[in-house]
Amino acid sequence: MDISDLIQTIAVYAIPVLFAVTLHEAAHGYAALYFGDNTAAKLGRLSLNPARHIDPVGTILIPLLLLFATSGNMLFGYAKPVPVRFGNLRHPKRDMIWVALAGPAANLAMAWLWGVAAMVLPAVGVQEPFFLKMCNGGLVVNIVLFAFNLFPLPPLDGGRILVGLLPLRAALWVSRIEPWGFFIVMGLVLAGILSTLWMRPVMGITFSLVQLLLSPLQVLLN
Repeated sequence: MDISDLIQTIAVYAIPVLFAVTLHEAAHGYAALYFGDNTAAKLGRLSLNPARHIDPVGTILIPLLLLFATSGNMLFGYAKPVPVRFGNLRHPKRDMIWVALAGPAANLAMAWLWGVAAMVLPAVGVQEPFFLKMCNGGLVVNIVLFAFNLFPLPPLDGGRILVGLLPLRAALWVSRIEPWGFFIVMGLVLAGILSTLWMRPVMGITFSLVQLLLSPLQVLLN
């Protein structure tokens, strides 16, 4: 991939990535507020302004370095996590499941919306390749984030869901992994284990689900 291709790739994915991470984090904050914790609201994180959620290293520097270092074959990044005090939730163990699910659910909804755009734009005569690539990029980005964040290891959303579902003793044991969870996940990513055993199967199922949800629209447009 030459420099012009890299620049084009960045341009295509920039808006979908910003929307994906912004709405993912905001969804956590809104869910937490609904279930009784206003920490994110007090800190101004209940916002659709990407600047409130961007982490300079995780959202910009790391993705760009990986993009250039791997010629676009590997992309990873993260936003600033929305602060949630689970003890403030009305039913902490139960409600943390819904708060954790809110982020991936937002990504699933956005994947569907990008899929809708990818179908509607050609139907109304928009054939500009850039916009069509952006729609496909938005679909892929959100499905990747959906699958990745559901991996059942804290501090990822899937890990918090697991803690909420497990009996108390097992939940406490899993929650102790959190300080090292990020490094464990990165090790699994670099070893290719996460991709093979989790990302590909979950992404495949999710793509099929999104296609199923888009099928009524496809019938209407045809």
